[in-house]
Amino acid sequence: MKFGGTSVGKPEMMRRVAQLITRDNQPKMVVLSALSGTTNALIAISQDLYEHKKQSAAEKIDKLYQHYQQFVELLYQNEKYKKEAQTKVREQFNQIHTLAATKKFTSVEERIMLAQGELLSTQMFALLCQELGIKSLLIPALEFMRIDADGEPDLTFIEQNLRKILASYEPFPIYITQGYICKNSNDEIDNLKRGGSDYTASLLGAALRSPAIEIWTDINGMHNNDPRIVKKTFPIAELSFEEAAELAYFGAKILHPTCIIPAQKYNIPVWLLNTMQPEAQGTVIKNLPNSSNKPDIRAIAAKDGITAINIKSSRMLLAYGFLRKIFEVFEKYKTPIDMITTSEVAVSLTIDNPAYLSEITLELKKFGQVQIDKQQTIICVVGNFKAEKSGVVAKVLQSLKEIPLRMVSYGGSDHNISILLDTQYKAIALNTLNESLFEWK
Repeated sequence: MKFGGTSVGKPEMMRRVAQLITRDNQPKMVVLSALSGTTNALIAISQDLYEHKKQSAAEKIDKLYQHYQQFVELLYQNEKYKKEAQTKVREQFNQIHTLAATKKFTSVEERIMLAQGELLSTQMFALLCQELGIKSLLIPALEFMRIDADGEPDLTFIEQNLRKILASYEPFPIYITQGYICKNSNDEIDNLKRGGSDYTASLLGAALRSPAIEIWTDINGMHNNDPRIVKKTFPIAELSFEEAAELAYFGAKILHPTCIIPAQKYNIPVWLLNTMQPEAQGTVIKNLPNSSNKPDIRAIAAKDGITAINIKSSRMLLAYGFLRKIFEVFEKYKTPIDMITTSEVAVSLTIDNPAYLSEITLELKKFGQVQIDKQQTIICVVGNFKAEKSGVVAKVLQSLKEIPLRMVSYGGSDHNISILLDTQYKAIALNTLNESLFEWK
C-alpha cells in the first residue's frame, strides 16, 4: 500500500491512513511519501544553497520546521508520543541545518536533503501506529532500496536484502518504509526521481510477489481525461498494463510511468484508490484479454514541457546510417526521444528533457538545418488500435481538424496515437477530443 503526499499531508489524513491499513488481517508493506509540499520546500531550500542564499534558505527551513511542529501538536493525543515525535522531528531538522551549513553545497548534499521528507513522514507515522496500538515495524528503505550505475533499480539486490531484513525480525502484520529514497551504486543517498514512491511500491510488490499493489491518492482511480482541465470525465474501472503504461508515460499524473514495469513482470494487479473515498471502486491495472467488447478509445493524457527538433538535410535521401548518427547524438547526452516522424529529407522528433539542448543542437547542425520548437505538448490517445481496426485514427484527427498539429505518431504501438501540438492549444484539444471520442448520455 503506497500513500502519496496528499494522503498523509494533514494530521487527520495520516490518522485515516492508520485506519485504512488495519481494515483487514492481510500482512502489508506500507510505503509513504513525504507530507505534501515538503519535497518542493526542500528543492527550494537546495536551490537557495546552490545560489549561496544562506539567509533565504534558513528562513525556508524555519518555516518548514514550524509546519512540522504544528503537525505533531495536532497528530498525537498522548503527550509521550508527542514529545517523542518532537524529538525525532528536531533530529531530522538538525540534519537539514547541518547540510545547509556546508561550505560547498553539491548534488550529494541535495540528495540527502531531499530524503528528509520521507524520513520525517515515516517516523511520525510509525509513532502514530504505536500510539494507536497498531503492531507495526519501521524498516529503513536505505538498507534495501538500491539503483545501479545507470540509475535503474537493482531488483535482485532489493529482493535479497529486503527478505534478509524481514527474516531478521519476528513477523509483523504491518511494515512501514519510505518511498522515493534509495542508495546508489556508490552507496550514497539517492532517489527514484519525481513520483518515485509509486516506483518503490511496485518494486517492493514485485520483490515480495505480493498479491496486489495499491496506490492511494486523492482521486477515484485513473480518469478517461485530465479532470483538472476537462469538466466531464469518468474513472476507468480497468486498464491493461500496456494501456496504463502509455497513459502514465504521456502525462496521467495519478501514476508514475515506471510503476507498471515490475508489476507487469510478475503479473501483479495495481489498484489506484482514493484515500478520501476508500469505498470507491477505483481502477485496477492488470493483464486483460483483447476483448471486442472493450471500447476502441479508452483514455487521453497530455504531457507538457516538450521540445520538438526538426533536422532537414538533402543528404538524407536514401542515405543509410543517417538515423543512426542522429540517435547517437541523443545517446551521447542520455536524452530519451518521445516521438519521431521521418520523410525523405527530414527527421522530426521530440524530447522532454532540455538539459543538453544547446549541445545536441550544435552536434545536429553537422547533418543539416535544425529547427527548435519549444512549449509543445504531446496528447496521447490510448485504446485498441490494432491494424485491422478501421476509422479510429480518422476519428481522432477529424476531432482536431480546427487545431494546427505539429506531428502525429501512429503504428509503433497497438495502444497509442500521439499528437504533438503547441501548448496553447492543449486545453481546447483535450476538451474537443473528450466530446467527440466518448459516449455521453
